[in-house]
Amino acid sequence: MAASRPGSTPSAEPGFAELGVPAELVSALAEVGVHAPFPIQSATLPDSLAGRDVLGRGRTGSGKTYAFLIPVLARIAAVAGRPRPGRPRALVLAPTRELATQIHDAAAPLAAALGLRATTVFGGVRPGPQVTALKAGVDLLVACPGRLEDHLAEGHARLDDVAVTVLDEADHMADLGFLPVVRRLLDRTPPSGQRLLFSATLDNGIDVLVRRYLTDPVTHSVDSAQSPNAAMTHHVLHVDGTHRLPVLVDLASAPGRSLVFTRTRRGATRLTRQLVAAGVRAVELHGDLGQQARTRNLTAFAEGTAPTLVATDIAARGIHVDDVTLVIHADPPVEHKAYLHRSGRTARAGAAGTVVTLMTDEQVEDVRALTRKAGIKPTTTKAGPGHPLLAELAPGERVLVEVSERAATPRKRPGKPRADKPVGDKSTDSGTTAAGSQRSGGQRSGGQGGRGRQRAGGSGRAGTAAGSARTGTGSGRTGSGRSGGSTPRAAEPRAESSGQGGGQSSSGGGAAAFSARSGSGRRR
Repeated sequence: MAASRPGSTPSAEPGFAELGVPAELVSALAEVGVHAPFPIQSATLPDSLAGRDVLGRGRTGSGKTYAFLIPVLARIAAVAGRPRPGRPRALVLAPTRELATQIHDAAAPLAAALGLRATTVFGGVRPGPQVTALKAGVDLLVACPGRLEDHLAEGHARLDDVAVTVLDEADHMADLGFLPVVRRLLDRTPPSGQRLLFSATLDNGIDVLVRRYLTDPVTHSVDSAQSPNAAMTHHVLHVDGTHRLPVLVDLASAPGRSLVFTRTRRGATRLTRQLVAAGVRAVELHGDLGQQARTRNLTAFAEGTAPTLVATDIAARGIHVDDVTLVIHADPPVEHKAYLHRSGRTARAGAAGTVVTLMTDEQVEDVRALTRKAGIKPTTTKAGPGHPLLAELAPGERVLVEVSERAATPRKRPGKPRADKPVGDKSTDSGTTAAGSQRSGGQRSGGQGGRGRQRAGGSGRAGTAAGSARTGTGSGRTGSGRSGGSTPRAAEPRAESSGQGGGQSSSGGGAAAFSARSGSGRRR
């Protein structure tokens, strides 16, 4: 997966070696293309490498991941010996599975170069392999709070040997309601251990964590969430409700990666269906998908086989993918912090990016208040299908994929894209998709409730943008069958940490819908 690498772009001196990073780590960083530090790394590394507790504040994309991985790995590499079974020597807590995975991916080559073991623990997958890895001994554990607490309760892990604890995206953990379990986990780490806390903001109880668990911390604030990003341009498109989908199709069918945000999981599923039906190569990401589906869809987005990702706010903090050129708020968020975190998926690591918010007549006052609180002064334009501004915001030739049961023939249309009728909300069973309406083999739709039964007569196979996935022969659930527009937001946090929220579709949502109809997809 093409995860972004904070610190990969050269910055002003001093370099990593001058900041005190051990030579082995400097070489390992260079091997993965990281040659010079970003400001947050330059600011925090001298103190964190010296063993002090650090509070680092910076917006997403500012380079926080390496800011804490470097001192953590340096600290445990300097201590002789191997980890005891079930007792990690360093712990990183992250709010979502996707973020935990990408932290591990960034850490893995550095840890390998130092002869250290790293592993992840999060929900939505079988605990068995995690238990095996823990028993084998692990130096660095990257974990979501819910599943880690489960392992502690079962006796598979203990935190007595943790020398360094990191809280990444601490404010997002607070937003998701994880602070009680985070406090219980921190209480089980040695009070003498080093603690590093990284967050975009310090509200929602983060200051309580700082006062209780950090000892005489050094605070470094670089590029806070409220800081304007000069490389990011903001636009508000005032659209008629009937023009919302055609405008989205136009923007999403342009070259490059587009990240489209909706407020609800059901809305993400429905919009993905509509975009796929219109010929856009789109997949979805939200808490109602099982972990395999989430990983598959995110991989398809990162590799470009499905260049449009439709997501809930899970992705505002949960993914780090290079070259997201366009962020679209299909549903304007309620809070200004959510706007900033969503928007932070583009213009990362010094790159440029565009943020577009779609606003209907009923949303005018809310969007104005939202952008004012976010400190953003967007350009507002009344636009509809075919408006010339759309080509400026998302330049390039539009490419749509013909939707058919047998094959897909990309078609290039310089004019406005086709806007198909919205696909209904009926869910199919897990052998098909939450974002498509086609049947595969002998599978039959389970109807509105999202439950269905697969018949043994078909092969039960549905392709995904990243590959094909086999389905079982029993009954399955889909995301949208379990989540309605009124699903409380509090139901999603546990889904991210332990995979227990909503239905656990294993089909891959929009990825299966896209590729089952159009083959494996083609790069633009």
